[in-house]
Amino acid sequence: MHLQAKLISGFCFLMVTIPIPRTLSAQQKETATGVPVHMVVSLEPKHGNEVPTITQQDVIVNQGHDRRPVTGWVPATGDHAGLELAILIDDSAGFSFGSQMDDIRAFIREQAPTTLIAVGYMHNGTVSLAQNFTQDHAAASKSLRLPQGFIGAEASPYFSLTDFIKRWPANPFLPRREVLMITSGIDTFYGGGYPDPYVDTAVQDAQCAGVVVFSIYTPGAGHFGHTYWRIYWAQNYLAQLSEETGGESYYFLGSQAPVAFQPYLNQMSSRLTHQFLLTFLAKPENKAGTEPVKVSTEIRSVDLVAPDKVCVPASQEH
Repeated sequence: MHLQAKLISGFCFLMVTIPIPRTLSAQQKETATGVPVHMVVSLEPKHGNEVPTITQQDVIVNQGHDRRPVTGWVPATGDHAGLELAILIDDSAGFSFGSQMDDIRAFIREQAPTTLIAVGYMHNGTVSLAQNFTQDHAAASKSLRLPQGFIGAEASPYFSLTDFIKRWPANPFLPRREVLMITSGIDTFYGGGYPDPYVDTAVQDAQCAGVVVFSIYTPGAGHFGHTYWRIYWAQNYLAQLSEETGGESYYFLGSQAPVAFQPYLNQMSSRLTHQFLLTFLAKPENKAGTEPVKVSTEIRSVDLVAPDKVCVPASQEH
């Protein structure tokens, strides 16, 4: 794919002075009991808005059927609050998107001052950045524009996400990397049905890079934007992508655009302020790859939301 967006994050090293483990394999060294794996976990109360206190001793991590040791549980606040947030907008979005732009601008301006925000537009399987990662939230909000709204611009939003993640430089000083995708979710390359291999690839790439993906459905332009069969599968794809990477997907059932993005963006902001950096010791297998994990707690009033798989390097013993 032609590179249309170069991500520059070297300046981010000036933000924080204390390095933090990333959700990547660079710092994964096998010990006698396993290899350390890092995850971003969100706390979601089951009732109301009050988030209970969860300690490291309350956290349970299972890899397959085996419980694994939890060695780190740090709130993503203070020196550990580093976050790069990419807002990726489908350039084939329909005219209804225009009424949501003020909600997105307000969401950008309300983020924590230390959060770096980028704004990009997805088309032809790539991402063009309107604004690179910056702490200048006013500049990021001003970079928003109306999508081109022409058919075929999206190609596949999952191609664009995969390309973006692969070209997103790792930064050990920023423990969280998260994406908000605003798209119809329609994959014109695959069509419909389950599984979609391009969705699966995007999920795996996000899991291995430690990227949490949130998504908001917005109708596309043209015929596909009101084809219920494609919309049905597209909304399922977005739900799968977000659920399996530890994020959340927001949409109306059916082809209608949301009345407003604000309620969804408020929920996402709440999630971002109730996140923890989890480290556990995974059991390596003979071959490197993704391993199923479940993060839970016996505290009944809260759910721990995390990716359902992580990348684990191969065992060094064979």
